[in-house]
Amino acid sequence: MSSELVWVNDFLSNGIGREPDALKDLRVVRGPSADLCVRCRGGRMLCGKTSCPLLIKARAIATYGNLISSEQIAGSTPPGVFVGRFGYPRVSVGPLIPPYHGDTTIYDAPELWLGKSIQEIVDLRYSLVRGKTRVSIFDAQEPYGIVDQLQELTLSATPAESEAKFAKKPGGPLTLSDEIQPFGPSAPLKSFQAWGVKADRRVEKAYYDRDLNASDAILTLHEDGVQVTRIQRALSMGMFGIGSRRKLVPTRWSITAVDSTISERLLDEIKHSPAIDDFRVHTYNYIDNRYIVMLMPEKWCYESIEAWFPGTAWNEGGEYPAMMGDHEEYQGRTTYASIGGCYYACRLAIAEHLLRERRQCSALVLREIHSGYILPVGVWNVRESIRAALARSPTRFDNFNSALEFGLSKLSIPRKAWLQSSHMLREAFFQRKINSYFGM
Repeated sequence: MSSELVWVNDFLSNGIGREPDALKDLRVVRGPSADLCVRCRGGRMLCGKTSCPLLIKARAIATYGNLISSEQIAGSTPPGVFVGRFGYPRVSVGPLIPPYHGDTTIYDAPELWLGKSIQEIVDLRYSLVRGKTRVSIFDAQEPYGIVDQLQELTLSATPAESEAKFAKKPGGPLTLSDEIQPFGPSAPLKSFQAWGVKADRRVEKAYYDRDLNASDAILTLHEDGVQVTRIQRALSMGMFGIGSRRKLVPTRWSITAVDSTISERLLDEIKHSPAIDDFRVHTYNYIDNRYIVMLMPEKWCYESIEAWFPGTAWNEGGEYPAMMGDHEEYQGRTTYASIGGCYYACRLAIAEHLLRERRQCSALVLREIHSGYILPVGVWNVRESIRAALARSPTRFDNFNSALEFGLSKLSIPRKAWLQSSHMLREAFFQRKINSYFGM
């Protein structure tokens, strides 16, 4: 895993965690004043404000403001947990509990959300109440108290009955990010208990193996068919890795760490496979996001470009689409992608698809985010949309130009703008390949 991101290795091996510094590797391809919001996406506060003004509208569509009327709650947790990042290495942790009983799995399983509207997703997530208490990330090494309880809960394969008492009535606006799925009101936790936990034996085995490194645990669970979200949750609770090196990982970081780790290892296998033998274009539209996935008969390389239209969450006041993207060559990349976790979520979906085919290719993903995408819902949206796109039969072509023209016909932005923004397209049009010198 020599090309893997340094901060991912920190989480999975040596036990020294830090936030990925995406700002050191920003490459804004196109876009006027809206660039600042596209780069920040409400998570880095680049404008200097203490909260993102573009997310205030979230309060207006959250319909569960009066759902919690006291300092306690009882319900079936999906199971859900959350690990914050502020104050690292002392962070807030706690359970996510809806005031409902029964099968609440869908409340914390983005793999089941594809096809739901933004309003439906917000409704699901805002009804999850988050308890929070501050702990050290190193408490995962010898867990006790709330960390021990939450780790046991995370093992559960099904919803578990739970009860929590808070220091005050839970409140606060809907919390949104382009990295994590939304969640609702929160309050300091006084006590928490859960019962009826039915452990997933696959996750349990990795948890109790304190000699198994975290990356191998992640990969084994993925091979065994465990949902990516469940792997991310367990990593976040510090349940994988060498016992003396385990630690809690903020939820925001664990999502990308898992997507990056799995896709990196899958690509190691894929690169030994033959290339596909034609040009393939997959398309998909969801919550006013338009995706084009072009797979080309060459050795592995990958690029993902996003175009945020005026009126979207990160380009609300812009006049033109704000475009930015990242790419990697055959060797991979060692710096954090400027477009954040979406880059790795998309790469994972493509790697899964290629592994099933036992083929490799170069992959170009073009994503237009239109004004109907009024609120960010997390990188799961990209992962599941690309999975859905690749599950469909592609439109096949025998040459690059025909494939590109077909793909661009499904998008709004003209060819010239994509060409200016894309490293791979510029290479395709302007870089003469060595075999052309030999009449090949």
